[in-house]
Amino acid sequence: MRLLAAPVLVAASVLVACGDAEAPDRGAGRVTVFAAASLTGVFTELGEEFEAANPGVEVVFNFGGSSSLAQQIAQGAPVDVFASAAPANMRQVVESGDVTATPVTFARNALRIAVPRGNPAGITGLADFADADATIALCAEQVPCGAAAKAVFDAAGVTPRPDTLEQDVKAVLTKVRLGEVDAALVYLTDVRSAGDAVEGIDFPEAGRAVNDYPIAPLADAPDAAGARAFVDFVLSDAGRAALTGAGFLAP
Repeated sequence: MRLLAAPVLVAASVLVACGDAEAPDRGAGRVTVFAAASLTGVFTELGEEFEAANPGVEVVFNFGGSSSLAQQIAQGAPVDVFASAAPANMRQVVESGDVTATPVTFARNALRIAVPRGNPAGITGLADFADADATIALCAEQVPCGAAAKAVFDAAGVTPRPDTLEQDVKAVLTKVRLGEVDAALVYLTDVRSAGDAVEGIDFPEAGRAVNDYPIAPLADAPDAAGARAFVDFVLSDAGRAALTGAGFLAP
């Protein structure tokens, strides 16, 4: 895999072509996939897994906050597939006419408290997010992880006091990994992907804000056949197995 100039773009010579997904035409070329930041690990893994199976086909991933990705699509970015971390951002794209196929929910995800290894601040639950002495990171409310965080805080009756609001969940997780904050709310999958660098803490209100992840090919996809093939792969048994292995919940 190679990194492109833009920091959120990852390119791989891959496209899904195994399991019950259809392989694209050899001449399909490049397939551009805009995907929520929380999908970075599993989509990159899928890209590596299928790289050898599809020589000559390139998939370019643009990972970021779903709201930002939806805005880029609305502004005319040439995109083949959109995978959002929440239905609301997908609805924006559908309502603008950029998606004509019915989006399909392919995964779900819930929030978990993340703290640096060893939990030096002694965080125990959501109530600690209201402590002025604790350094807290959250996603901004306009992105799915931030909207979900608001829902769980409302359910718990807690008013958080964040020190930083980030534009995607990976930026929040990075601050925990580096020990720059005492606690944050990220997804279950992010805690898993961080390994021993962070610790996760469950909380009872997490079930009040479980995010559905929809995916769809774009109406004006530059590579329509490749877009359909990629979506089919994500929905295939192989794609679902990869998502489950990364900690995503089944739809």
